[in-house]
Amino acid sequence: MNVSFYTLGCKLNYAESAELRHRFEQSGHTVVEFGEPTDAVIINTCTVTENADTECRKIIRRVLRTSPSAFVGVTGCYAQLQPEEIASIDGVDAVFGSKEKFKIHDLITDFSKKETPQVYVSDLEDVGFEEARSAEGDSRTRAHLKLQDGCNYNCSFCTIPLARGKSRSMDFPLIEHKIQSLIEEGFHEIILSGINLGDYESNDGERFFDILHLIEQLKPKARFRIGSIEPNLLKPEIINLVAQSHIIAPHFHIPLQSGSPEMLKMMRRRYKAEYYYNLIHTIKEKIPHCCIGVDVIVGFPGETEEHFMETFNFLHQLPVSYLHVFTYSERENTPAAIFPGKVSQNIRKERTNRLRALSDMKRQEFYRSQLGTEQTIIPESYNNERSTWIGWSDNYIRTEFAANISLLQKPVKVILNSLDSDIVSAELSENQIEEKQWSNYIPLLV
Repeated sequence: MNVSFYTLGCKLNYAESAELRHRFEQSGHTVVEFGEPTDAVIINTCTVTENADTECRKIIRRVLRTSPSAFVGVTGCYAQLQPEEIASIDGVDAVFGSKEKFKIHDLITDFSKKETPQVYVSDLEDVGFEEARSAEGDSRTRAHLKLQDGCNYNCSFCTIPLARGKSRSMDFPLIEHKIQSLIEEGFHEIILSGINLGDYESNDGERFFDILHLIEQLKPKARFRIGSIEPNLLKPEIINLVAQSHIIAPHFHIPLQSGSPEMLKMMRRRYKAEYYYNLIHTIKEKIPHCCIGVDVIVGFPGETEEHFMETFNFLHQLPVSYLHVFTYSERENTPAAIFPGKVSQNIRKERTNRLRALSDMKRQEFYRSQLGTEQTIIPESYNNERSTWIGWSDNYIRTEFAANISLLQKPVKVILNSLDSDIVSAELSENQIEEKQWSNYIPLLV
């Protein structure tokens, strides 16, 4: 049977879709590109924004135009939260919840069109941790490794705890093996990922810092990047370790959501603006070249122009490097959905645009601050027209440099020269990485 996949939403969803593809291939099926004629399609959904739900419906209709007789299965967060709504869409044959996502083959033996959609969605009280990893980019240079899933927080705008269940984590003894396998497959960067990554806790009590300490001990021939981490979980020992590390990238992505104390309280976030302010300055004091990304939500219920300007000015003065700006959208079964003070869509859009313009400015300021420095780049994609390689530095600067297409896709040293819009032009450094510096993996476990 030919099967294709389509993924919406976060990097973790992409990692889980990659795991699903692997399991289908192990069962003897052939995975084909989405859009090609196929016998079955699995759509892995998101429900963070209203647009994600709308996009899911569009994808289902697109599938049926290409392969009208294909089995259509829908899974992911949207499926967990709104199974009956999805089942009512013409052409859908089965809906799988978060617990059932990796049991599709146990639940379906005949992947043919169904007269009545089958719904396999159960509660998440005892859901376990499922492993997943995925490649990113044009080449197999970066991989996401899922270490944690679910969330125990109760932010007033978020459906993730309902869609993914309680926080749970990969068994700590498995982590070294997973890292070694990815390195042996040729990945040069591994991104540590999770829904609430900093809340990692193994059955034996190891925490996220213990994973970073393990990586430092292993001395693997790869660099590691920390995925999004909540500010209250970014502990001083983590910052200190990254400041001294040559393996863990100087890059943090730290959700803020609002710079207004009143909005933060309404959002039920677990920190205050003052704490966040001090955290960012602590990072920059210890790691001046560190790249810091920020999540922020605009248009939250009750957000006045004064509240928004508190956020804008707060971010404007902080030494952060870029913003991921989310326009608030009401989600069913969240407290914020019924909060008073709804902000009009026009104002939400206008505020989103203002913060995205600020993000562009912040990114360019950070890029300029790094001109003239030597950076390690992993070549990821080749531009044939310009005869240049494109990749990312340790501190997350998108970089382009001239080199032959035959250049091996392993870490190289470059000098950052000039800023061209959203990319930095560089040249190969005479000071290149010795092979022994990038091949010193030391197994700790027998």
